[in-house]
Amino acid sequence: MAELIRFALKDAPALIEAVYPAQKISFEAQKERKANLGQTLTGLGSYWKGRKPLILVRSVVLGTLLPQTENTETDLEIFEMLMGFDIKSLAKRALIQNGIKPAEIAARIQLHNPWDYFSHNVKVTDDNFNEVDTLPFPINSDALGLKLRWRRDIEESEKLAIYREYLETLEGYEAKASLCKRPEEVDQEWLYEHIWSRVNRHYQSLNIKAKSHQELIEQLGQLRYGHRPKVADTFSGGGSIPFEAARLGCDVYASDLNPIALMLTWGALNIIGASPERKTEIEHAQRDVAQAVDAEITALGIEHDSHGNRAKAYLYCLETKCPETGWLVPMSPTWVISKLKNVIAKLTPNYESKRFDIEVVSNVSAAEMKQANIGTIQEGALVYMLDGKTYRTPIKTIRGDYRDSDGNKNRLRKWQKEDFAPREDDIFQERLYAIHWITNGSIDQSRQETFFTAVSQEDMQRENKVNQIVAENIGRWQEEGIIPDMAIESGYNTDQPIRERGWTHWHHLFNARHLLMYALYFKNNTPEDYVFNAKSLDWNSRIANWMIHWEKTNNVFYNQALNTFYNYGTRCFTSHEAGRSFGFANSPIPTVEFEIRNHEADKIEIENDIYVTDPPYADAVHYHEITEYFIAWLRKNPPKPFDEWTWDSRRALAIKGSGDDFRKGMVSAYKAMTDHMPDNGMQCVMFTHQDTGVWADMIGIFWAAGLQVVGAWYIATETSTELKKGGYVQGTVLLMLRKRIAEELQGFKQKILPAVRVEVKRQIDTMMHLNDEVKEKLGEPVFNDSDLQMAGYAAALKVLTSYTHIGGEDVTNFALRPRVKGEMTVIDDIVQQATEAANSLLVPEGLSKDTWQRISGIERFYLRMMDIETTGATKLVSYENFSKAFSVGNYQRVMGDMAANNARLKSLPEFASRDLSDNAEIGPTLLGHLIIGIQQIFNEVESTSVVKLLQGELPDFMEVRPILLDMLTFIEKKAPEKTTRDAAEVLGARLKNMRALGQ
Repeated sequence: MAELIRFALKDAPALIEAVYPAQKISFEAQKERKANLGQTLTGLGSYWKGRKPLILVRSVVLGTLLPQTENTETDLEIFEMLMGFDIKSLAKRALIQNGIKPAEIAARIQLHNPWDYFSHNVKVTDDNFNEVDTLPFPINSDALGLKLRWRRDIEESEKLAIYREYLETLEGYEAKASLCKRPEEVDQEWLYEHIWSRVNRHYQSLNIKAKSHQELIEQLGQLRYGHRPKVADTFSGGGSIPFEAARLGCDVYASDLNPIALMLTWGALNIIGASPERKTEIEHAQRDVAQAVDAEITALGIEHDSHGNRAKAYLYCLETKCPETGWLVPMSPTWVISKLKNVIAKLTPNYESKRFDIEVVSNVSAAEMKQANIGTIQEGALVYMLDGKTYRTPIKTIRGDYRDSDGNKNRLRKWQKEDFAPREDDIFQERLYAIHWITNGSIDQSRQETFFTAVSQEDMQRENKVNQIVAENIGRWQEEGIIPDMAIESGYNTDQPIRERGWTHWHHLFNARHLLMYALYFKNNTPEDYVFNAKSLDWNSRIANWMIHWEKTNNVFYNQALNTFYNYGTRCFTSHEAGRSFGFANSPIPTVEFEIRNHEADKIEIENDIYVTDPPYADAVHYHEITEYFIAWLRKNPPKPFDEWTWDSRRALAIKGSGDDFRKGMVSAYKAMTDHMPDNGMQCVMFTHQDTGVWADMIGIFWAAGLQVVGAWYIATETSTELKKGGYVQGTVLLMLRKRIAEELQGFKQKILPAVRVEVKRQIDTMMHLNDEVKEKLGEPVFNDSDLQMAGYAAALKVLTSYTHIGGEDVTNFALRPRVKGEMTVIDDIVQQATEAANSLLVPEGLSKDTWQRISGIERFYLRMMDIETTGATKLVSYENFSKAFSVGNYQRVMGDMAANNARLKSLPEFASRDLSDNAEIGPTLLGHLIIGIQQIFNEVESTSVVKLLQGELPDFMEVRPILLDMLTFIEKKAPEKTTRDAAEVLGARLKNMRALGQ
């Protein structure tokens, strides 16, 4: 048997430098994102928002290790098989999903002996009412009155063949994959068993013999690096990169400055990645802890009523004194408690105490629900009615907001370290106003019976007991590190609870019940306890709002802020335990080595073969601030190996996403990685961008770190919703980098630009050729326009970053030089021209190259997107990306719908006169004049008159006439509505026949 030759691929280019199925990865990445809490790692804590999809990480690691061969098309085929994207894998994934009904299959594919596969409960007869055994498919089973079911004795292989045949009738990968489980949700050995003979045959010249991804990774590592490949992430965050690399079979190194990030990375590798036996041990240990805490709470009698019912949640609201009446008024934006059971809180004036009694009423009418939804907090003001009169006071007035020389302030008392509840003279008081109960007898049932009540005298006695226990023990608990004593440091996010509530220490974000329950839990401090307790802290605090649709609290970090609320819920033991990680996802990691270290990214001392990183950047989440919410609880008694880490956010050391310090910190980090990487190593930087100005900074950073860009791909990783339309990013750019050759290379703009254009053209021509080949074979291309644009951009950067000096200046000095606002550097100029070179090659089908070269950016944008819309691509991110690519000033002016997942251009009839004025971007263009002309055709203006108007408006009419004709022909083919196509045909015919008519 031939042996592997170590280092045989040492200098071979990686497949990801040339080929990458970006469209399919994008779909699968979004599919994973949409799984929400069904994602593998979110069970450890969804509060870390920056995790990259595991499918994306897997594709990068595979693409970095796989070599390019002389057969690019087969390289791509093998890559997709290894990702589970091939048709046979899709059939298996669809089989497990079990979402395709027999009737749907019957309607699309041809089966000559269908009853070999399906059973039915209606006799099939011919026209003479004779019973028949055969019925050629496809059929409409509903119309025939047939109830089709799979036969129970059908073989799996036969069923898979039918699934495959059905999927092949669907157009496009998304349509097929949307009916399937995600690859990681399917048994891996079974899913991939059919691919290995094909993989081994393709790489037989390298003597590869693999039967699993782990074996393949081991062998590819030997061929490239002489050992199993080692993947590192020095910004490990939530741990998705090291986890997936390890699951794939790589050794991993993970580091981060933030201890919460390291804890989650540890949890990914040691809890989610635990062996089945270890998983069982963890679950048993956690149940033992839960039983011990339950016994203590039960013995205290603080969650049970006299009937044996057990509290599931307590609902609290703020209360404040109205400056006009002196009444104490409960504060809440809604008095609806449950939409599921039509439960509301009713406020009744109590004239004796000058406050409101709160009654909880269930099963109220729709009208009562509507009325209760109007709370006492409305548009930033306290609003309530008393004796027929409505009182309205702005919250800022109640809070006593004012401004002095030091900035905005208010008259809220700053809470002290020993506080855990408001004092009597505080502006904002706090009130328990409702309790969610589990009926006695249903507590241990899977479907509990629950109900809501107002607060009784007995309930208040239990509440007072909890407050007393905490008051007596808070000092000791803080000293022992069981509950926090850490002050809140001022910052972008952390100023919010200080400013809005006067809270000065982290434990102020938790009430007495929270503190008591967590004190009981934090007596146990195994690593697993820390991970699970941190997760539950995200769902149980004063800043966890009550969700009336779900009858439970929301998680604190549903977004990346420390939001304060006027009302909130407290989870009791039973609902708190339901939120912990019993039954956590389990995906055992193979026998690989992994190391987790707590240090800055530039302090790495170990060599790694591949670096995959998702660094901070301009719109980064302020993790160094918001994770102090958790650090405050975890910092004093960390177990091994957590005790080796520094339990502090170390804000001063965190790389912030903008400015000169950002660039210097990033250069230092990536220079360290480059220095601790072999000459044939590779780096992938996952850059989720929003601020395009950071692009130049990022490129300068890699340049100064001694790295050269060798590839770039655009992946739509983020799910789009209307709520995210504003400041949220929707895509990730993968930049592939290698060490720049050691020799110095001088360059000048006049020399670099021609080389850039040549490389851009070569790269795009190569990819378009592959597109044509694959489309002819599979019916859909590999790359879309975004991929081609990014590839052109990467080609330019590949040339650019090969130089050590530009215009006589050292690139490191250039990269670190402070940027002047509005400055257009030689680098910006080269990149801009490279982008234009790429765009000039991406001529929409049906438009001539000459027309494309001569029209403006807004015209290119409109016609390009009109072409893309014919394929059904209507995500807002596509419009955003192309508007930037074509340097469009305000693309929204030509948009008919800005919905995140249903965006579209304005149709030609939708353009208003103001959209086509000389002040509008598209108005003065040739396309703008054509839109006016087509609208005149709609209004039954003679085509001859329209042409005369065009002649009068366009001084160079005869010169641009071919361009007008070309665009009209394009509109005639691409416009979605028939009236526009017909009008374009009429106007185009008139333009063509001008000479024949003597015009």
